[in-house]
Amino acid sequence: MVTVSLAQAKARLSELLDKVEAGEEIVVTRHGKAVARISPAAKTKKPIDYDRLAAFRATMPSLGEPSVDLIRAMRDEGR
Repeated sequence: MVTVSLAQAKARLSELLDKVEAGEEIVVTRHGKAVARISPAAKTKKPIDYDRLAAFRATMPSLGEPSVDLIRAMRDEGR
């Protein structure tokens, strides 16, 4: 983790952002006290491969009845 003063952060923002992109975390201080933390943005999720998902689902055994009926039966057993 890198710690920089506000003045340094202003002067070297582009360089600091390069470090953040590389996975490093930056703490910005004012008068020696930490006031901000700059960290990498959350990575985006991979898109779903629907063809692969459909192929996987095709390998699953059939339940024999619709899942909505199974859920209703389980719910009604609790009454």
